[in-house]
Amino acid sequence: MKFGALLVAVCALTVAVCAEALPGDENLVPPRREVYDGGRIFDISHRYHPDMPSWESDDGIGQFLWLPKSMKNGSIANNSKMKLPTHTGTHVDAPGHVFDHYFDAGFDVDSLDLHILNGPALLVDVPRDSNLTAEAMKSLNIPRGVKRVLFRTLNTDRRLMFKKEWDTSYVGFTKDGAKWLVENTDIKLVGIDYLSVAAFDDLIPSHLVFLKDREIILVEALKLDDVPAGLYSVHCLPLRLAGAEGSPIRCILIKN
Repeated sequence: MKFGALLVAVCALTVAVCAEALPGDENLVPPRREVYDGGRIFDISHRYHPDMPSWESDDGIGQFLWLPKSMKNGSIANNSKMKLPTHTGTHVDAPGHVFDHYFDAGFDVDSLDLHILNGPALLVDVPRDSNLTAEAMKSLNIPRGVKRVLFRTLNTDRRLMFKKEWDTSYVGFTKDGAKWLVENTDIKLVGIDYLSVAAFDDLIPSHLVFLKDREIILVEALKLDDVPAGLYSVHCLPLRLAGAEGSPIRCILIKN
């Protein structure tokens, strides 16, 4: 038997064996957890699905995952492909997101400092009656030395990340709130609970304040419901996408 024919035969046998039901298949239930290790580890990344909100869309992100190679159609393994904007779901912004000269110079997500994205972090509840203004920031009394802060806002209470429709009334930083943070704190990682860290009416001005010195990293659309406020270790890892100004990111909190 020629090698090519032998390979086809082996592949066909593999598909047939894998297609057979295994003992206990009827009880297969995949785990879908948000909390691990008895409440010590919290997954604060949103699960990707077609109805999750997308910027300026009333229809969610739509289909983003395909299965062009399927074992049910004779392939030796299942192989999916994915297509979605880099600022979808829980994600990170690089300086090139709003500064074109940084984009051209290569300040992409692969250039972000993993030390900033991983380390002690404070999860705080912010006033629910306003955007993150300078006055709101002052009221939080965040001490000097704190470098990573996750801001839980009215967005979490309204469960905006669980609604398909894009909502411009989300809570975010105003320009003066961003400026106050930069000038009066040591914060280098800013996390928030909707698709943009900046309030819609101050969308670009707030981003410009945060990213102009390339010292602050923005993590957006965090899943902060049912996580007690307090001090944690945060661990966020973006994809190493050369040339990309944003990336989906997996973030977890570990209770100290």
